[in-house]
Amino acid sequence: MATRPDTIKVAPAGAAILGIVTLSHFVNDSFTAMLTPVLPEIQATYGISIARTAVLVAILAFVGSMLQPFTGLIGDRFGRRLLAALGPVLAAVGMTMMGYAPSFAALGLLIALAGIGSAIFHPSGAAYVAMGSRANQRGLFAALFSGGGTVGLAAGPLAATALGIHSLPYLMPIGFAVGLASYMITPDSAATGATRRPAEYLELWRGPIRTLWATGVLRSLSTVSYQGLLGFVLTARGQAQHIGPSLAVFSVASALGGIAGGRLSDRIGRTVVLRSSILITIPLFIALVYSRPEQWWYYPLMAVVGAVVNANLPVAVVAAQEYAPRHVATASALMMGFTWGTA
Repeated sequence: MATRPDTIKVAPAGAAILGIVTLSHFVNDSFTAMLTPVLPEIQATYGISIARTAVLVAILAFVGSMLQPFTGLIGDRFGRRLLAALGPVLAAVGMTMMGYAPSFAALGLLIALAGIGSAIFHPSGAAYVAMGSRANQRGLFAALFSGGGTVGLAAGPLAATALGIHSLPYLMPIGFAVGLASYMITPDSAATGATRRPAEYLELWRGPIRTLWATGVLRSLSTVSYQGLLGFVLTARGQAQHIGPSLAVFSVASALGGIAGGRLSDRIGRTVVLRSSILITIPLFIALVYSRPEQWWYYPLMAVVGAVVNANLPVAVVAAQEYAPRHVATASALMMGFTWGTA
């Protein structure tokens, strides 16, 4: 497999790069996760319908996910340093100012700005992790980076609920501070050598990356569908008090499973982990669907499913990066936000 030209240059600073981009991932995803818990406040503040609040959620999801392949292409072609630094800044501005927009249209623009921040950060951040890791650490580093975002998705709603929509601007300096630190620590990744042809990016869809993307979409679809329907199912059974604990167990286990899967892939290979996690997930998911919270195995099974289903996420990202060593940001985008957006 082709050797990445950037690896030797930045590998000695790999720990510092991993640390700052993982922190940036945590901060970025914390901000973008603040929208859902404050939707009732947004509805009351702007006097809008539930349907219009759903439009805001759709804007954030679409912009933050579907634009990632294009921002990854920009990062590969022109450099990633500024993109990785700007991501948390734009997410912070867009999400913390939600309570102060002069109109619903302006609110939509703020949320779109946060989505742009998320879209430009994820491909470049993942590419920096790949650049800063040695061959026997790529899976682990990618898993730790992914785990930072997972923890952020859990922390953001807690902060938004505790502060309320009108106190969120107090958190904005965090985004600026992390963005500045990222710009100071990450190296310049401007492309060197021959200019890459546009046709090269179209070639990414050929062969293994297309298969990896398809399996990623199926994984994301199953996870999103289950988490989205779980609340309705438990409420219909009169067990609404188990919604929060169930999702918390699933999320924490997903983060740990990603780390375990990433490290395991460094030892036994990406393909083995990818295939095994997919095959194991199917019967476990079926068993979980028919389980109930009062059964002793419900929460342990929830943890196992969360860990196994997410074990292949960082592995798929690393595999795509290794299949496309000249386009690591674009390959990362296809396996991250674009899979979620398509699902």
